[in-house]
Amino acid sequence: MRFNSILFIAASAGAIAAPAYANPNGPIEVSDGVTLDPIIDLRIRLETNDQDNAVSAATAVTVRGRAGLELATNGFSALVEAEGNLALIDDFNDTIPGNGLEPFSVVADPDNVELNRAQIQYKNGGTSITVGRQRLIHAGARWVGNVGWRQNEQTFDAVRGQTKIGPVELDAAYAISQRTIFGEDSPNEEFEGDLILLRGDVNLKPVKVNAFAYLLDFDTRLAFSSNTYGLEAAGSIPLGAGKLNLKASYATQSDAGANPNDYSADYIAAEVGGAVAGFGLKAGYEELGSDGGTASFQTPLATLHKFNGWADLFLATPATGLRDYYIGASKSFKVKALPGLKAAVTYHKFEADFGGANYGDEIDAVVSFKIGKVGILAKYANYKSDGFAVDTEKFWLQAGISF
Repeated sequence: MRFNSILFIAASAGAIAAPAYANPNGPIEVSDGVTLDPIIDLRIRLETNDQDNAVSAATAVTVRGRAGLELATNGFSALVEAEGNLALIDDFNDTIPGNGLEPFSVVADPDNVELNRAQIQYKNGGTSITVGRQRLIHAGARWVGNVGWRQNEQTFDAVRGQTKIGPVELDAAYAISQRTIFGEDSPNEEFEGDLILLRGDVNLKPVKVNAFAYLLDFDTRLAFSSNTYGLEAAGSIPLGAGKLNLKASYATQSDAGANPNDYSADYIAAEVGGAVAGFGLKAGYEELGSDGGTASFQTPLATLHKFNGWADLFLATPATGLRDYYIGASKSFKVKALPGLKAAVTYHKFEADFGGANYGDEIDAVVSFKIGKVGILAKYANYKSDGFAVDTEKFWLQAGISF
């Protein structure tokens, strides 16, 4: 399936004449009822990856840029966006097999230039339909995400409909291609198939309940073809001057399509959080179950870096499953010279769902702030193996700006 008509409409937005005036706080009005919104996103990052194995520690300095335009009128819009990533220091394994022997640990940010998004949309009140290459993010990206942490973004060739009726929100998408972070030179540039993504949310204040179904039938990524059904609930309970935040999830998954594994596995998650003496505190448990140690619960469309430790040792769930016990603290600081200064630290303890073997533990820490309009972030992950994978230490320092 191709989106030639979408590309033509979106590319035509670039041919609009110079605007009468520019609004620094929003889109540019090019004529009555017609707006043009430029998209600019720049990010430079240092990333290191030091692992206790035979390969050398990796050092990467990469620059990512996105540029695009969105033309909108009378509820219709057309958007086109290009994305490029360039390594300034490339002492790392970028995952591209054609680059030859790279005796370094992995940093999954290969050089790449691609069409990131090309979509048309119609929106009327709380209802919209979007067709084309687009960004999809569900439920904090735990089930479907854009892998926004990596320099190359994950997008989908899809049609998506969304509507809101009172307290009910419905979201249905059908995708034929998962456009991965690995770039145009990778054999894993995209995974095609029939991907049906369904969500329904009901806001029953103070509790919000979500039901979802993800029906994935890949053409080539057969071991990840599955049917997943689940429920999520989140709410808060007043507690003195603050509140106690609660979240819980349950899902069941089984093989689908031509998956060579015959399995069924469960997902369980629970988290409690709140604020004490100016600190944000949280504690939680997440289980991606195993079916007898032969196959396990997988979330192949998710922003996986966001979950189960930033060292990225569990991007694919081990066959024996995963139990993640975690506790974290965060704090915001009022420093005039560093607006938006925040810090957070999280500790994870990992073990197998089947057999209960210890995998290891991990400490993650992050500090972020702004200098003018530039966001600055420093981030650290330290995984200590207890029999699964190897000791892994990662560090990131990045600066970014978008408008």
